[in-house]
Amino acid sequence: MKTAPAAGIVAFLAFLACVPLANWMILHVGTVCPPDSPCLIPVAPGLMAPSAVLVIGFSLVLRDIVQRLLGVYAGLIAILAGAAMSFLVAPPSLVFASVTAFLLSELADFAVYTPLQRRRLILAVLASGLVGLVVDSVVFLWLAFSSLEFLEGQIVGKAWAVLASIPLVQLTRRLVPQPA
Repeated sequence: MKTAPAAGIVAFLAFLACVPLANWMILHVGTVCPPDSPCLIPVAPGLMAPSAVLVIGFSLVLRDIVQRLLGVYAGLIAILAGAAMSFLVAPPSLVFASVTAFLLSELADFAVYTPLQRRRLILAVLASGLVGLVVDSVVFLWLAFSSLEFLEGQIVGKAWAVLASIPLVQLTRRLVPQPA
C-alpha cells in the first residue's frame, strides 16, 4: 500500500517539526511570559504549564505513528534525528535539558509502545504517551529550571495533546492494520 509510506514520511516530518516549534513556543507563546521563565498557558482551571506542552504531547504520538507506518528502525531514527534537531534549535540555556528530556522521554515512549502496539494500538499510544510525558516533564523541568513547579500542568497539558491525537491514531490503524 503506497499510502502508508507516504503518510509515514509526513508523520516523520511533522514529528521533526515539533522540535523547533516546541523550543520556540516555550520562550515566545503564552498568556503569561515571566522573565527568566517559560511562557505559560492555562491547561485546566487554575493550572498553568509551559506552552510547549501541547506540541510535546503531540510529538509522542507522532513518533508512535512513524513507527507504525515505517517500522521500528524509522521510529528510532526519528528519535535520534529529533534529538539532533533539539540540540540545534534549543535556546543555549535549554539545550542540555531539551535534548536529554527529548531522548529519555521518546525512548521511554518507544519501550512501552513497541510491545503493546500489535495487540492494543490505542492502549499502546495512551500508555506510552503517559510514560513519555511524565519522563519529559520531570527531566525537562528539573534540568532547565531546577524546579518541578509546573509538573502538574505539564502532565495535564501533554495528556490533552495525547488524547486529542487519538483520532489520528485510529486513521493510522485504518491505513496500516498491522505495524510495519
